[in-house]
Amino acid sequence: MARTPQDITDAERSVLEVLWDKGPATIRQITDILYPHGRAAQYATVQKLLERLEGKACVACDRSGAVNVFAASIDREALLGRRLQALAEELCGGSMTPLLTHLVQNRKLSARERAALRDMIDRLDAASRKERT
Repeated sequence: MARTPQDITDAERSVLEVLWDKGPATIRQITDILYPHGRAAQYATVQKLLERLEGKACVACDRSGAVNVFAASIDREALLGRRLQALAEELCGGSMTPLLTHLVQNRKLSARERAALRDMIDRLDAASRKERT
């Protein structure tokens, strides 16, 4: 199956995780975090990953200073949503129900997690009722 242009690799996700945790950073800073004893090859790898992420609109680059500074332009939640939707499309015909059902039934949820799910469902039901009126 062909990859969608918005798909990201595990290596690209690692770069995004550095940017999410650290905030805007240079290629050198990202390389030092991902490859503490890295060499020029690792620097070039991070540079290429950033170029690909920029092309996928996941990273923005500020080129106004002496060095380029990169920042994530997609947050974790947006990426999670996008990847879960793609998984639902691929495996469940676009329906999130089988995916959510499997996750909830096959993992013991804490009381806090169950309460959060109930609250979310209550909010969704209230919003749905409000839309119908």
